[in-house]
Amino acid sequence: MATIPGAVRKTRTLADFAFRAGPILWRRMSEDSKRTVAPPPRVPDIAGWPKTGVQAAWIGHSTVLIRVDGFTILTDPVFSTRIGIGIGPIVLGIKRLIQPAVELSDLPVPDLILLSHAHMDHLDRPSLRQLEGLATTVVTAAGTSDLLRVNRYRSVQELRWDGSYQAGPARVRAFEVKHWGARTRTDVHRGYNGYLIEAGRHRIVFGGDTAYTESFRRIRTSKPVDLAIMPVGAYDPWIHAHCNPEQALAMANQAGAEFVIPVHHQTFRLSNEPYREPIERLLLAAGSAVDRIGIRQIGDEFHLGAAPFAHASAETLRSSS
Repeated sequence: MATIPGAVRKTRTLADFAFRAGPILWRRMSEDSKRTVAPPPRVPDIAGWPKTGVQAAWIGHSTVLIRVDGFTILTDPVFSTRIGIGIGPIVLGIKRLIQPAVELSDLPVPDLILLSHAHMDHLDRPSLRQLEGLATTVVTAAGTSDLLRVNRYRSVQELRWDGSYQAGPARVRAFEVKHWGARTRTDVHRGYNGYLIEAGRHRIVFGGDTAYTESFRRIRTSKPVDLAIMPVGAYDPWIHAHCNPEQALAMANQAGAEFVIPVHHQTFRLSNEPYREPIERLLLAAGSAVDRIGIRQIGDEFHLGAAPFAHASAETLRSSS
């Protein structure tokens, strides 16, 4: 995916990030050891979802359960209490602030898992091992399938930018985002994707992890995007790799998205911005169109196009913020 000079630049960028992030990581781990993980503020009623229309629930961080006309998609599944490097039974890494809104054992078997890139807060190997099954297809970024036990899924498909794959009724196309894919300092060959999902009459964008980029403009066509799942946190001081809330909304608008689900906040302390700042800034940026922000907190649900579960009213959404 990258030339040799490009790979060298990415290596230097990653080394610089690790050098600057190291003190923050160790401070976070010290703080984490002194606290418990809070329960989710809400638990979605997934069992009550209809088989038509679009439904989604924010499980935590970048993990979203989506159902499109009965077809179930799970994005970047991370259910572990800690994310990081496993050494025997110990994981050296950051601890969750809030438990997943749904226990992994209570989750319906996903038809499709989307993995945006190999970072440990997006590709969690313990969670993926529990999700293994021959009914599930995985679409992942280039150079990342070696992190999975591929023979334990129905299919595992790597996609480069502009590549596409048909998984049941869903056509998945990878597109370029502004991030990086290396899991360690040396594996700079790994890719990183956003995804456009087209299933029947519905179009959904999963932005993965990204700084501000013009790439979302290329998704826009005469057919609208129903829903854009966009990262809104971890921008202070990592704005070179993560967008802020205003940029996330701008990119969703450039893609032509009707509704937005903000993710990548409220779950792990990866950066310096206050806990509530990302969602508060996003709601402020939305202005009079605040009803477009379909989810506000972990465990919230979004419904579109299936009576009696029309998308949540503005009053309902405000009450959950």
